[in-house]
Amino acid sequence: MVVDDHPMWREGVARDLGDRGYRVVATADGVGAATRRATATTPDVVLMDMELSDGTGATATAAVLAASPRSRVLVLSASAERDDVLDAVKAGASGYLVKSASIEELVDALEATLRGEAVFTPGLAGLVLGEYRRMAAAPPAQQKPGATLTERETEVLRLVAKGLSAKQIATRLTVSHRTVENHVQATLRKLHLANRVELTRYAIEQGLD
Repeated sequence: MVVDDHPMWREGVARDLGDRGYRVVATADGVGAATRRATATTPDVVLMDMELSDGTGATATAAVLAASPRSRVLVLSASAERDDVLDAVKAGASGYLVKSASIEELVDALEATLRGEAVFTPGLAGLVLGEYRRMAAAPPAQQKPGATLTERETEVLRLVAKGLSAKQIATRLTVSHRTVENHVQATLRKLHLANRVELTRYAIEQGLD
């Protein structure tokens, strides 16, 4: 689903993705429309602008994920302002691209988002990790009851916190990409976390970075 308050941009992105084999199940111009259409279509990925007709992209992200918990939100915005990026991530966005990205970069980001990876325009990943480190300066969160990770899961978690992609982790550990994904999914379940962004924050809080 493509959510943007500019009709030409919204339809242009939808058309470009359709031309590349993606099925765009819905488009929307605001928080209300995005929430209703996410409920009806449960999209795999939602491309989200930060300036909408009736609210912010952060508000829409939270509402869409509440309506369709299995969806993943990738922000595509003209803004690279710190507050916008952090608001989007805190609302549950899996990644954040600026609109200067090429269609090839967007497609790569979509595929990474589908794999459950956190994707950011260069420079923004450091901003997000820096904020999590600042938040982690407070007393560390207690590990959730029953969340006992294996040695390999902890090793994968540490590499996720360093910002490595699943493919890079697979190369580093000499295992398959699927094996890494299985470890990540198992860790998410054990820690009751929703996505890799929350996983990264948890790892930093636990001093695994």
